[in-house]
Amino acid sequence: MGENGFRAEEIDTTKPHPARIYDYLLGGKDHYEVDREAGEQLVAAAPEARIGVRANRAFLRRAVRHVVGSGVRQILDIGTGLPTSPNVHETALEVAPDIRVAYVDNDPIVHAHTGDLLGPDGTTSTTGITSGILLADLRDPRAILDAPEVRAVIDFDEPVALLLAAVLHFLADTDKPQEIVATLRDALAPGSHLILSHATGDFADRSGAAAVYRKATAAMNLRTRTEIERFFDGFELIDPGVAQVPFWRPDTPPPPRSHEIGFYGGVARKSR
Repeated sequence: MGENGFRAEEIDTTKPHPARIYDYLLGGKDHYEVDREAGEQLVAAAPEARIGVRANRAFLRRAVRHVVGSGVRQILDIGTGLPTSPNVHETALEVAPDIRVAYVDNDPIVHAHTGDLLGPDGTTSTTGITSGILLADLRDPRAILDAPEVRAVIDFDEPVALLLAAVLHFLADTDKPQEIVATLRDALAPGSHLILSHATGDFADRSGAAAVYRKATAAMNLRTRTEIERFFDGFELIDPGVAQVPFWRPDTPPPPRSHEIGFYGGVARKSR
């Protein structure tokens, strides 16, 4: 048993993992040969993949700054992926000092790396930030909401920013993703926000890209804008609604080929 509560054999390095492919495309270092090979296959199938993941990351940072600027001081980041600087709590800290962040992911490697970032006990309270990390699966939202690691950081009687960035497309329709989001939504206090991004095939045939993930630990399920908008049921979308991620409130000129990027993103508020 490792320090982070899992056995080394639980880490499957024989198949690509979405978080590690994403890390490779972002230029990170926490991945294996199988992830690099999958990343290159993905770029061959979807040439805009690298700029797409970077645009998605930039969207996440803009969205976090927006919700923290609106007064939210708690963030529940599910499907956090491998730490990439600036990470969510660093981004939030740019706006306010009193931030609480709970990170959740189902990959033991993500859990280990994020745990190292936060400290030996899984939490840190430096510069006014309190954070925690939970190894759990989005398919069991109730377990996430009830987990002591989450409850130690998040007070669900106060507004929370729920982050579901580039994670729901790894749930099949049979996983009932809309019900999962609804369970999470119903646990949130009024004034909470949902930040969501999701892969799509609306702008090009990306069946080849989806095929790469069928060989990974999680398949990718591309959805249309209409299908993605349904995840925001019970929330009020803020302008500009669901948009390609480079065009959601850009603070710099969108990168070349932005119109090809197959990621939608949106931010919404729960009013009651």
